[in-house]
Amino acid sequence: MLQIRFSFTFRLRFRLPSSCNTMMDAVLIEQVTKQFDSFDAVSSLSLGIKQGTVFGLLGPNGAGKTTTLRMIVRILVPDKGTIQVLGQPLGDRTQDLIGYLPEERGLYRQMRIREILVFLAALKGLDEAEAGRRAGTWLERLGLADRAEDEINELSRGMQQKVQFLAAILHRPQLLILDEPFTGLDPVNAALVKNVMLELRDQGTTIILSTHLMEQVEQLCDSICLLHKGRKILDGNLKAIKKSYGNNTVRIEFSGDRAFLDLPGIIEAAKFYGEVAEIKLLSGADPQQILKAAVEHKVEVRKFELMEPPLNDIFIDKVSAGDA
Repeated sequence: MLQIRFSFTFRLRFRLPSSCNTMMDAVLIEQVTKQFDSFDAVSSLSLGIKQGTVFGLLGPNGAGKTTTLRMIVRILVPDKGTIQVLGQPLGDRTQDLIGYLPEERGLYRQMRIREILVFLAALKGLDEAEAGRRAGTWLERLGLADRAEDEINELSRGMQQKVQFLAAILHRPQLLILDEPFTGLDPVNAALVKNVMLELRDQGTTIILSTHLMEQVEQLCDSICLLHKGRKILDGNLKAIKKSYGNNTVRIEFSGDRAFLDLPGIIEAAKFYGEVAEIKLLSGADPQQILKAAVEHKVEVRKFELMEPPLNDIFIDKVSAGDA
């Protein structure tokens, strides 16, 4: 009995560090700079990405997003600074812990779907038989089972994107990096990929998502970083960032002439989508003035909602300020 109790106690103590590290940084970037000739693609970037979260790396074209991702997977080497993945300096070991879907196509076009999935998983250290079993399961789930023996060049753009996504996740990486994963996908398949991402996140996978689709970022990401001209201009928890901007946006669904929204001193800007308007209020403006104007103009209001600004507006606001 003494030996059994000792063994049980030892195992509990051995497991404690992993539970304590559940919120450690899956990726830690410290003062990283990458230059091309005299151009700073990334400049003095520091980031911490928590384990088991979805992290949005955002920015306009040329902001340094893809350069940053390529440094994490060792395609590029930083000129200055350090990068750690799951507590380890970048090296051969960290490569096997990462799944990477690049923005550009990276598949051998003459290979068959199942063949290339097994091949790429084997490069990550997965047994061939196990890779084949997993490939069959995932191809079925993503609606590609009947195309498993087709060559890549016979597939549509969207199907190629799904195969590339499977290649990134088949070895069950602890860190998954997705650069524009929804490119070429119709809404049904985009929703399918999004659901798989959330499932992986719930299983403990850390995901870095780079995309221009702000709606997907709002649905998926826990935290974000916004890059502009190689520098970080916004970083933090997504909900906290949106809350910091206040409830200064009105969404109204109505029937009638939109002239009732000509309200100087109340409205800073308005976007119209048919009979729906998203209105940004001036600082200190009373949103009830919009409802009052609707009544006076005999406009039927079906829905009126005061909400935080959409991430797309925050994105544009911060990037525009960075250009000023």
